Amino acid sequence: MNAPASTQLSGDTFADALISGIHRVIDDQEILNQINVFPVPDGDTGTNLSLSLGAALPVLQQADDKHLGTLLAAVADALLDGARGNSGAIMAQFFQGMSDSAGDLTRFTPYTFAKAVTMGSDYAHDAMSNPREGTILSVIATFATSLADGAGHNADSGFAALVGSALEQSRQALAETQEQLDVLRKAGVVDAGAKGFVDLVDGMAEYLDTGNIVAEPDLSLLSIEAPMVTAGSSLESGYRFCTECVVTGADIDRRKLREALADLGDSLVLAGTKRKAKIHIHVDEPDRVFELARRYGDVSAEKADDMHRQQTSSHDAGRRFAVITDSAADIPDEDMERLDIHMVPCRIQFGDRGYLDKVSITAGEFFRELASNPVHPTTSQPAPGDFRRQYQFLASHFADVLSINLTGMVSGTVEAARSAAERVNAHGQVHVINSRNASLGEGLLVVAAAEYAKAGLSVEDAIAAVNRLIPDTRTYGLLKDLRFAVRGGRVPRWVKTIADLLRATAIIRTVPDGRVASGTFLFGRKNRIKRFARYVAKRTPAADSLDVAIGHAVCHEDAVELERELRSHFGNIHRTTITDIGAALGVHGGPGTLIVATQPYSRPDGS
Repeated sequence: MNAPASTQLSGDTFADALISGIHRVIDDQEILNQINVFPVPDGDTGTNLSLSLGAALPVLQQADDKHLGTLLAAVADALLDGARGNSGAIMAQFFQGMSDSAGDLTRFTPYTFAKAVTMGSDYAHDAMSNPREGTILSVIATFATSLADGAGHNADSGFAALVGSALEQSRQALAETQEQLDVLRKAGVVDAGAKGFVDLVDGMAEYLDTGNIVAEPDLSLLSIEAPMVTAGSSLESGYRFCTECVVTGADIDRRKLREALADLGDSLVLAGTKRKAKIHIHVDEPDRVFELARRYGDVSAEKADDMHRQQTSSHDAGRRFAVITDSAADIPDEDMERLDIHMVPCRIQFGDRGYLDKVSITAGEFFRELASNPVHPTTSQPAPGDFRRQYQFLASHFADVLSINLTGMVSGTVEAARSAAERVNAHGQVHVINSRNASLGEGLLVVAAAEYAKAGLSVEDAIAAVNRLIPDTRTYGLLKDLRFAVRGGRVPRWVKTIADLLRATAIIRTVPDGRVASGTFLFGRKNRIKRFARYVAKRTPAADSLDVAIGHAVCHEDAVELERELRSHFGNIHRTTITDIGAALGVHGGPGTLIVATQPYSRPDGS
């Protein structure tokens, strides 16, 4: 194929060049993950850059003629929506600057291209709260400077030569990053984000020189043998959650928003325009970020990834697979930490205010809001993109990922998980299991799987063991007050009326096919916990030894009493736990709800 015309860059040519560059980044994503030690050594820079830039591919691949200015505006908007992580947010702002510079241009000359890249570099630098030398910003600035010099002195040499020369200067700047940051020097690597930008330019240069777009890589076949970088593995950021959201409004004051956010954490990147802004920041309390952002406009696309847990998992060479679930699984915090269980939060909406379950709102906060707020909340399953982001990270570090999710009989969560798993491009494989359970029952299955992972079992053996446990894992709930189930439309009002008249307490339960069904009513308030324990004991499948999980909605003393009563019925309990229940089931039960789950004990070898 002949190289495209070299003296001017049309929208079509620029689109193809950018596609070529994005393919190069995607092709290199595993290497970028492996050298990622700054600002957080969580091994996800390649994944984040690939997903961020990949968000622009549908725009770039449209078949109709591309007006350059219109194209860049669409690319900038797509990147803003799709930006992931620190590097993705920086790249989004870089292209926003290019877009603003291009304006109504139909094509680039060397001069206008250099001017646009320079503005992109300025935008990217200004988006950072604490810009550092030796990062992607340094390499972008070098690229811009080289283009400006080339356009001023050798404008007639054409785009292939112009970009090729700037690429060589950028490669030199990339090599220098290793000496500009101590953490990079100690690890013996260059900056991952900076290398990702050089990859982007490299792919663009190849197209401009040859007319050939870098082939889209088949990442399902990709296998990288190089070891994971562990040098310099301590977190530079002292904060736990990588937090992001999008703010839309009529006139966002980004300066004031930046100043307000700067007090909450570090690694702040604020990209976008006065109409749409993307926030990226590392914090301990994601809810404070979302609350502040709501003062400036409508907030969407909230996410908060646990960097500490990701880092711990990514450097655990003893585990053959990672375990992940959704927040409907009620698992004690100590088990989540001990077993490195990852979690995708469900979403909770109180009117116009949204939360990430167990991330931006605790169980206790949720139930207090539920009891006092006249607006009954809605809960929604995580979007496939929420699952995909975490799957992509884990599959870049593990040969297999095991996802155990809320029963498909009451939620589309497991289908969202499967949809995401099918779209993961990494060397690891994602396996999704329908728990056919909810709340604590789902949690017991997840904990069992994580114990198998910790013991070194293969994912195949773990899946087989979990599937053996599913039919005999049961969950029972005692609903103290039916008004919350009525408000949520789960129970007709007349049922509550009758239950109140008869002083009856409702019991719900899971059944082996995955349904959550009505169990019975306990009539009268006297000894209700004792009678509930007896109900559970009669319906628990026989087992040599049992794991028992007890959950409560702000009624810990009742949970302790329930544990005591259950022990009087079961002489074969291996382990009991008591924990708060979350929103997924608690939204229908309200404060005072008690949950019990039982499961045959399975040794860490899966037997």
